[in-house]
Amino acid sequence: MKLPRSLQGRLALSLGLVLTVLWLLAATVTAVIVRGEMDEVFDSALRETAERILPLAVTDIIGREDQGVTQRLAPIREHDEFFTYLVRDDEGLILLQSHAANPAVFPPYDGPGFRQTATHRLYSDAVLQGTIRITVAEPLAHRASVAREIQMGLGLPLLIVLPLALAATVLAVRFSLDPLRRFRTRLEARGARDLSEVPADDLPTEINPLASTLNSLLARLREAFEAERSFAANAAHELRTPLAGAIAQAQRLRSETRDPATDARAAEIEATLKRLTRLSERLMQLARAEGGRLRIDRSADLRAVARVVVDDLARASAPGRIALTLPDMAVMSDIDPDAFGILCRNLVENALRHGAETAPVDVTLTEDAQLIVSNDGPVLPRDTLDRLTVRFERASERTDGSGLGLAIVVAIVDRIGSQLILESPRPGSSSGFQASIQMPTDLLDTLTQGTMRKT
Repeated sequence: MKLPRSLQGRLALSLGLVLTVLWLLAATVTAVIVRGEMDEVFDSALRETAERILPLAVTDIIGREDQGVTQRLAPIREHDEFFTYLVRDDEGLILLQSHAANPAVFPPYDGPGFRQTATHRLYSDAVLQGTIRITVAEPLAHRASVAREIQMGLGLPLLIVLPLALAATVLAVRFSLDPLRRFRTRLEARGARDLSEVPADDLPTEINPLASTLNSLLARLREAFEAERSFAANAAHELRTPLAGAIAQAQRLRSETRDPATDARAAEIEATLKRLTRLSERLMQLARAEGGRLRIDRSADLRAVARVVVDDLARASAPGRIALTLPDMAVMSDIDPDAFGILCRNLVENALRHGAETAPVDVTLTEDAQLIVSNDGPVLPRDTLDRLTVRFERASERTDGSGLGLAIVVAIVDRIGSQLILESPRPGSSSGFQASIQMPTDLLDTLTQGTMRKT
């Protein structure tokens, strides 16, 4: 038999089987003991019956006028006679018998004591130097019937007690495993990036070492991830100053040289250093997305953050290319404004870099806090869309970029409990690309701000 996979099922099944076997074994042993005691009681009854009847029979036989006559005692009222007897002389002549006695079941007298045939248990005795003999018989079927009744009396309660005992066992096991079930629920409720300690104060002592080992493992993983993020952030931060100095030196070299080859070489160095600067900034953003707290205790209007990001990008690299659409009412959310700014900037920069050069980029923030960024361009196949969120993966090798933009977006989206939806072509068009994210909202704050604005 294959055991259940759950610990609760295994405990309930094993305890139920052990309990059932013990009950049946106890009932069987009890029945055997009772049967032995019952045989002793019935044998004693046989002997007592013979010893009580024999003196009375002797008196009756001696006082008769007609000797050698068989007398059958008539019953006072109809009843089942379980004990029958015969009184015989030394020649085997029946002198007295009970009303239900059948002489055929009585074997010849062979001395006092117990004997047993295929159908009866018998006891014999004699007085007057063996001239008057009595044999009392009891059907074995009577004893078997009494034994069955006793066994039924022992067994029938088990039909009620055993199911109740099994149900009580299941409930007891379930109650005992409630702390383990709560621990599992708390563990399952954790997000993929939540490595904090799982409370395990109420666990049984047998399970507590396992929980302690798990929490120790989570702590080591948390420290390893923190060290990795800290290294990436610190490295990117420390690179800023030397990179800025190197870019300045490259620009100065270009301004001072008159050699076209040197100018081209310096321009290439400057472009490479700027790409390295953007990569260090992306690494800092990725470390911020993976390690910082992205949802705060208060709500902020996302429209202001979106407007600042779009205005900054429009001035720096894409004047007139970004079309921002915002609702009239405030869009309140508990996402960290800095995290939302990083998310919005990466989506818009990705659209500007990979979209058609002259086509506008549409940035829309809806009333229900959905951020939609779309651009025109060639249609991307589904497998390419699935790979875009992988780190250092770019849609095309010809485009400039670090391959971290959408990876940063996904890191932020995962930690705020949302999802990045990529579509190509964009809805309602035969070309282009669209990215949309549902931000966490505080509906009450949004409605309150909207009401105040209308007032």
